[in-house]
Amino acid sequence: MKRPIIGVSCMNNQDGGGSALMAVRPTYLGTIEVAGGTPLLIHLTDNIDVVRALYGLCDGILLPGGVDVDPAYYGEEPIPELGDIDRQRDEAEITLARWTREDNKPLMGICRGIQVLNVTFGGSLYQDVPSQLPETFDHGANTKTRQYDVLTHSIALEPDIWLAEHLSTDEVMSNTMHHQSVKQPTPGLRVVGRAFDGVIEALEGVGDQFMVAVQCHPEHLWASAETRWLRMFEGSVAACRS
Repeated sequence: MKRPIIGVSCMNNQDGGGSALMAVRPTYLGTIEVAGGTPLLIHLTDNIDVVRALYGLCDGILLPGGVDVDPAYYGEEPIPELGDIDRQRDEAEITLARWTREDNKPLMGICRGIQVLNVTFGGSLYQDVPSQLPETFDHGANTKTRQYDVLTHSIALEPDIWLAEHLSTDEVMSNTMHHQSVKQPTPGLRVVGRAFDGVIEALEGVGDQFMVAVQCHPEHLWASAETRWLRMFEGSVAACRS
């Protein structure tokens, strides 16, 4: 059976000595492999021809977690609680997302990835959930404990949608390690999952293009804490295969 190539965007980072490097957390890559795909790193570069060439090798794209999205992309000024941003990565991932729309190529997002998808197609974000939605649950709980495979809250899923069908449930447990979230969803995406406090946790595309994105980090959960999350990755890889 064909192993589709899944492009995964890199993040800018530094090694222990402060030298620049680009990286992707191995949990994303290992999960793609287990789900039946072959991950391909798409590094950050200002050479658009190189990005286009790498994109052209891919059967689908995964946008992973990372730093905050620059609020300029959704028409807002930064608030004091905004975290680090990376304009180079923003530009690269928004470009990749737009290309997938043009080519009807499968697109998946995790954590920051759900936010990039929403912003790319016209939606907006809460820049900081704790200060802008103070009545909500602590959505950075797993970040603070660094226990990424611990289940923290439930996600209520809309019935009869792709995610609920593939997870075989209308409620699934997740971890939580974010301080930004979707505010106004773009019309090109529909809300298919929410935390018990109303925070948007999952989006799917409304047209022919396969798009699915979640706010949690299921790549840390499928091996033991909540095995059903692997089905999301397997289904996404299958969409890239077809």
